[in-house]
Amino acid sequence: MKIKKLTALLLGLVLMSQTLACTDDAESNSQSGGDSTSQSSQSDESESTSQISYEIAPDESWEAAESEDFPKLMDSYIDDAAIKRSILNVGDTSRLVNAMKRAKDGEAITIATIGGSITQGSSASQTSLSYSYLFYEWWVTAFQNGNINYVNAGIGATDSYIGVHRVQKDVIDQNPDVVIVEFSVNDTVAELNQKTYDSLVRRLLSCESQPAVILLFTTQENGTSFQNIHSQIGYAYDLPMISYKDVVLEDISNGKYAWTDISPDNIHPNTMGHNIIGELLYAYLNSVLDDIDTLSDEKTPFEAESYTADLYANGVLYDSSNITPTAMEGFAESSVSYQFPNDWTAENGGSITFEVEAKNIGIMYYKTIDGKSGAYEVYVDGELAATLDGDFTGGWGDYAQADEVYTSDETATHTVEIKPTILDENTKFSVLGLLVS
Repeated sequence: MKIKKLTALLLGLVLMSQTLACTDDAESNSQSGGDSTSQSSQSDESESTSQISYEIAPDESWEAAESEDFPKLMDSYIDDAAIKRSILNVGDTSRLVNAMKRAKDGEAITIATIGGSITQGSSASQTSLSYSYLFYEWWVTAFQNGNINYVNAGIGATDSYIGVHRVQKDVIDQNPDVVIVEFSVNDTVAELNQKTYDSLVRRLLSCESQPAVILLFTTQENGTSFQNIHSQIGYAYDLPMISYKDVVLEDISNGKYAWTDISPDNIHPNTMGHNIIGELLYAYLNSVLDDIDTLSDEKTPFEAESYTADLYANGVLYDSSNITPTAMEGFAESSVSYQFPNDWTAENGGSITFEVEAKNIGIMYYKTIDGKSGAYEVYVDGELAATLDGDFTGGWGDYAQADEVYTSDETATHTVEIKPTILDENTKFSVLGLLVS
């Protein structure tokens, strides 16, 4: 396999508000929790660095592994042309090779994935058949004398805005050696999510364990995906990028199988869909393993300037485990969400106030289908900043929604008060946490 950077085609400056920032039909209510109308405050576009658009096409430098002895899945649904089409960028493989060589030598390494419900394993018939676990199994099979640890940080209905604030605890603190990032059907707001995705990827690349980072792009049935936006980050940092989107949409168009063969809805891969992702990952990993003796294992330091303004570089999730409200009436500590269990909930109205030092502030709250959750207003330093509606009556289920309510160019101490709107008769509301950077 010839490893080289993909030649970039300069197309012009990227407009951050590109029309790909659409509202996912089922997924905006089921997978992403992202509502393009709920982002009440966006960062100044002028803060972004100059950005270059890249040609999105298969990386012609990629070659399949020659050996037949490498790990492979029992079932196969795609051909060599589809696999070739999936490799958008071979990328810098030094960190990946380093992890492979250490695994070969029996050293302990940690394999991690972070994303939404697809990464969590939704719609796979069992956990062991999800793409994330298949990825882990490749390492176990390839290095049978190795010591492979596994972290699945997929959480359904979360986007990269929540992700960049939880990545430290959920992934980086586990000292990962290889990480897959998958948020292409969860991110729905181009202006916000390109920046949050960039900061998320940069945090992983810059952390102490210096992991290899692989970007995975999934899709909705109608082609809705943030692949075009996220891949700009991948090209800028020369990261491996694998597109499930480009494989399945073309194969379906050519009549090789139907969308209903790979998904029970308009988004989530079923067992066959997860298997296809697994095949793509196996092919890429096998091609690197095939050349492991000729490729450098000296980790490339991450020194690239931010593709965006890196506004969320030090994002943190504050909840009842690590912050105490300065005032609270009607709210009490609770655990309404098993994924974000350290919240504050009011059943019959009330208010809760925090003091935080930040440039950017978001509120993560619970949207519920029970018809009891109401709308609450957020005041920052006494000024109305946003209205958060916890009602999701008639929706697919309860989920965590995060809205950015305040941004600034300077770090300062701010008072954040959350209280009911005057007109809403529904009084229940759960604050799952504050997203602060």
